[in-house]
Amino acid sequence: MAINTGTSAPTTPLTIFADRTAEEPQQRVVADPGHKPLGRRDLPIYLTLFALSALFSFPFLWLVLTSLKPPDEVFSPGLIPDPFYPKNYADVFRYAPVGQWLWNTAVVSVLAVVTVVFSSALIAYGFARLRFKGRTQLFALVIATYMLPGAVTLVPTFLIWRELGAVGTTFPLWASNIFGSAFYIFMLRQFLFTIPQDLVDAARVDGASYFGIWWKIMLPLIRPALVAVAVFEFQAKWNDFMTPLIYLNSPSQYTMSLGLGMFKSDYDTQWALWMAASVVFTLPMVLLFFVAQRFFIEGVATTGLKG
Repeated sequence: MAINTGTSAPTTPLTIFADRTAEEPQQRVVADPGHKPLGRRDLPIYLTLFALSALFSFPFLWLVLTSLKPPDEVFSPGLIPDPFYPKNYADVFRYAPVGQWLWNTAVVSVLAVVTVVFSSALIAYGFARLRFKGRTQLFALVIATYMLPGAVTLVPTFLIWRELGAVGTTFPLWASNIFGSAFYIFMLRQFLFTIPQDLVDAARVDGASYFGIWWKIMLPLIRPALVAVAVFEFQAKWNDFMTPLIYLNSPSQYTMSLGLGMFKSDYDTQWALWMAASVVFTLPMVLLFFVAQRFFIEGVATTGLKG
């Protein structure tokens, strides 16, 4: 029987910790790619982006500063108002019913957003998830309507609204896309392709209806795309000038884009008030974009990525 006569080193907490450290795999520290430090190569890119941003922001900055000038110094050479004349913003609400025009524009824009978002999402869900004969041909027909110029359908659309007795009302302003918009249908359909089909199959096994799947599963999952559609539509209706010009007759029904024309006449133009009214008209859209920016960019960036 062999006897081991060698002596072993005494076991201490330090040696145990060293043995465990040697046995454990080394963890590599990986830098977060989303927080990449600014390098010398990136500096020209950021400087170029800053210069372009300043260039595109200058007209709005000039508009704001000009709206703060006295009426007789609107086109003075200096950019900075001297003195500041914020009274233009108070006078603009006394000169014309700007508050009523803003309210009319907001109502039309919100109604248009609600109708087109839900109708386009429902139609896009049918094209993306339901299987029926002629689906591809019908979708191609819907997309073909988007290729038509607006001037081609202007007169037929007006005749239809006139037969319905809607001329002279705000109904044609927000109900023109009540059955969906071809561009929004295409956009939401592409986004719906990113949703796994397993979710739909599991819901069908649980007894959910097609409408229940759309309402309870699809709409929450495509919220970024819905926000993008809402921003697009809100901006389109907020800035729309041609449609109110064709269908509205009473100044009390005017939207803000149409009402701005009242600040200009053949004999006199209130440029200072017109500048102030333009700032009031533009600010809601700027605020809307900053509030919905995260969802808006996510919705546009992920549309078309089929999962």
